[in-house]
Amino acid sequence: MSKLLHYTRRLYLFRHHRRPFLSPLSYSPAPPYSPPSVTTSDSFLLSFISPVARRNFSIGASDSGNGGKKDSQEYPSGEFEFREFSAWERFLVRCRMLIALPWEYVPKGSVLTMKLRGQIIDQLKTPFAPALSLPQICENFVKAAHDPRISGVYLQIEGLKCGWGKLEEMRRHILDFRKSGKFIVAYLPTFGEKEYYLACACEELYAPPSAYFRLYGLTVQALFLGGTFEKVGIEPQVERIGKYKMAGDQLMSKSISQENREMLITLLDNIYGNWLDKISAAKGKKREDVEKFINEGVYQIERLKDEGWITNISYEDEVISRLKQRLGLPEQKKLPMVDYRLYSGVRNWTLRLSGGKEHIAVIRASGSVRRFRGPLSAPTAGIVAEQLIQRIRSVRESKRYKAVVIRIDSPGGDALASDLLWREIRLLAAEKPVIASLADVAASGGYYIAMAAGTIVAENLTLTGSIGVVKGKFSLG
Repeated sequence: MSKLLHYTRRLYLFRHHRRPFLSPLSYSPAPPYSPPSVTTSDSFLLSFISPVARRNFSIGASDSGNGGKKDSQEYPSGEFEFREFSAWERFLVRCRMLIALPWEYVPKGSVLTMKLRGQIIDQLKTPFAPALSLPQICENFVKAAHDPRISGVYLQIEGLKCGWGKLEEMRRHILDFRKSGKFIVAYLPTFGEKEYYLACACEELYAPPSAYFRLYGLTVQALFLGGTFEKVGIEPQVERIGKYKMAGDQLMSKSISQENREMLITLLDNIYGNWLDKISAAKGKKREDVEKFINEGVYQIERLKDEGWITNISYEDEVISRLKQRLGLPEQKKLPMVDYRLYSGVRNWTLRLSGGKEHIAVIRASGSVRRFRGPLSAPTAGIVAEQLIQRIRSVRESKRYKAVVIRIDSPGGDALASDLLWREIRLLAAEKPVIASLADVAASGGYYIAMAAGTIVAENLTLTGSIGVVKGKFSLG
């Protein structure tokens, strides 16, 4: 194995910076329409959309770390608009809490706790899925903002394994939650650019004295196996259409091509530029000062505290003590806390967040695209065209749903399967308004599927587009 690895080639492209140009995409063959009000849908196929009666579909989202100001944008942002309940509405909520299910009980003054660690998937949470659920996380922020029993949120963030699109969505929900006036505090035992990017949207940010942190800028690396295959007598045969279609390049090449280099540098430019903009806005610093700070290389946690990058250096028990003081609790009393997994059992109906009579269907498509499921495939492994087609048809034939959101998080896959899905979504769009919402990535076949919708919206850092097709095989002769 060591001999094989000796013949691999790696390229490290270090940080670059300029303003990001990725933006939401709009494709509108159908006339514009007004989305109906929304209510919860609990089937295995469809998921909950936050109460759009309290969401704005026409103005820009807030970007600053202190709650932010609205920036007018051309594209709808779905910005959360917190509204205080009237006395009558608060009375109705309290009445519903009296008849709530046993697992919906939450002590008054509780702090919602979330451990954001590891993989975060864009799927509804299931009992057998070890990864965190992005819809569940975002929904809990919305519920906690309106729940009179929740006094604030405590986040423990470390080792995130997700793309920048999901980070953007979670960060926006943190900023939205802060509009409720409740506190939100982050604790970072270990952190890099992604963890800090999310945490700096919080009101306060703490780290222990021995925290591991890596704020050195962004890198990307590419592994090339062409030399390795040459040594063992294997010839990859790859045919592709598209100058920037790099799938298969890893197998054939011994070093990076100019097109691949250009593409990776452009991606780094956008991600790092966005990172600098958001961090400088959140911390009230100039962009050039943030960039200089990163370029100097920071190794002492004390410097982060002294220069205002974190609120204070504290162990977790000290952070808990600060929260007790904030809530006026004596030190010997235990802080009332509720885990986000248990809090997910609180129904939106209990908090009067279940929307109106009409429904919007949300169809989630995550993973690589394939035509059918293999005999050894996991039930949640990728987008299976024959199953997703049946779900799309059931929504098209149902009179219950007035509009549809296709939520896509896919790098692409089988071309035939993507085309079949495109056809079904076009048939759906002919009868009902369809919006494609893009998460971390919607590339190649994933973007092809999205093009069937009447409108496409994406996060600022969603990796999206279609740049060609590729196929290949190995020759062992």
